[in-house]
Amino acid sequence: MYKVASASEYLAITGVGISDIKLAKKAWVLPGQSCTIFDISPVNYTFEVQAMSAEKLPFILPAVFTIGPRSDDMDSLLKYAKLISPHDKLSNHVKELVQGVIEGETRVLAASMTMEEIFRGTKEFKQEVFGKVQLELDQFGLLIYNANVKQLVDVRGHEYFSYLGQKTQQEAANQAKIDVAEARMKGEIGAKSREGQTLQNAAKIDAETKIIATQRQGQGKKEEIKVKAEVKVFENEREAEVAEANAELAKKKAAWTRAAQVAEVEAAKAVALREAQLQKEVEMMNAMTMTEKLKAEFLSKASVEYETKVQEANWELYDKQKKAEAVLFEKEREAEAQKALADAGFYARQQVADGELYAKKKEAEGLVALAEAQALYLRSLLEALGGNYSALRDYLMINGGLFQEVAKINADAIKGLQPKISVWTNGSGGQGLEGGSGAGSIAMKEVAGVYKMLPPLFQTVHEQTGMLPPPWMGSLGDSSQN
Repeated sequence: MYKVASASEYLAITGVGISDIKLAKKAWVLPGQSCTIFDISPVNYTFEVQAMSAEKLPFILPAVFTIGPRSDDMDSLLKYAKLISPHDKLSNHVKELVQGVIEGETRVLAASMTMEEIFRGTKEFKQEVFGKVQLELDQFGLLIYNANVKQLVDVRGHEYFSYLGQKTQQEAANQAKIDVAEARMKGEIGAKSREGQTLQNAAKIDAETKIIATQRQGQGKKEEIKVKAEVKVFENEREAEVAEANAELAKKKAAWTRAAQVAEVEAAKAVALREAQLQKEVEMMNAMTMTEKLKAEFLSKASVEYETKVQEANWELYDKQKKAEAVLFEKEREAEAQKALADAGFYARQQVADGELYAKKKEAEGLVALAEAQALYLRSLLEALGGNYSALRDYLMINGGLFQEVAKINADAIKGLQPKISVWTNGSGGQGLEGGSGAGSIAMKEVAGVYKMLPPLFQTVHEQTGMLPPPWMGSLGDSSQN
């Protein structure tokens, strides 16, 4: 059967020869294939979404959404054909789907905003809701063609917006009263200001009239002086032009006289120059005649000598050419032998280099395998120690003998220093603690023990560093007596 869809419809064909779904406006439906016609025209959905702000204040968001499949995207039409087209677009299934998406995104967004932010940024709030809803509807191949959100409405029992409107009306009334009072104040002040400005402008006009009259008289005198000066300047300019014309005429007369004298000199010199040129041509003809005579005398003798020299040169050239060919042949044989030796040496070096390269590759592969084994070893240790990096580090330091090495280095560092070490106690065993009868006697014995420690400590510091304690702490006795 041949089926054709209307302007707002598509054919969804499945079955034999079609891997998934085929969308078309017209097609042949073959045996073993199924065809479904679905409408892509948008539908209006009206909702009243109940949401709650961050302050736990409920409100109602009335909205009308025009939603339909995305007709300019075949992937969206395929999603719509798979998920939505089996249901009527006016069915409760589709309406509940769209309503659930809109209510969910609206409630999530409203819960993160205060009522004041929602009310003042209504436009941004609406755009944010539309963006979130469109993002969820994309997975069903649906597009929001138009969305109209009405004014936010109070939930019954919560009069937040009504109280807010009353507050706004009262503020507007109070502002109107203030504006009326300010208008009256401005009217009275304006009337007084206009009277003062009238008097000021009249005085200003009288003063300006006197100033303008004085200026007109001064301008008349200046114009008269200016005309006289211009006449004098014109006369001086005319006299200067006459003097310039006379000087120009004198210059031209001098130039004409000089040109006439130069022309006379040039004519005399041209005659002398022509005589010299003719004499030169005569001498050249005499020289050419003598040259031809000498050439005729010595030409035959030079020709015989030339032929003889040419034959001798040809024989020497032939002899040298044969010798050069013999030397070239020997050099070519030597070069071929050297090339063969070079090829053999190159092949040997190439084999050695290939062997070294193979060894390096095997060595690199061994290093990689060793690194992988160490990584597996460390990973196993870390897992066995429960992911405790500090315990793994301590184990590796102990297992690697780090502490023994540090102790050895420290021992080598102090070897040969011969430090003097003194050990002392603060009493004779524990008898001092047993003989006391209370906490006071024990504390006094501890203080006495600390005091007994000071002389040996000072003596040791003096022996090792040479430093003496300050006088206020006491002085050391004779070390021989100790």
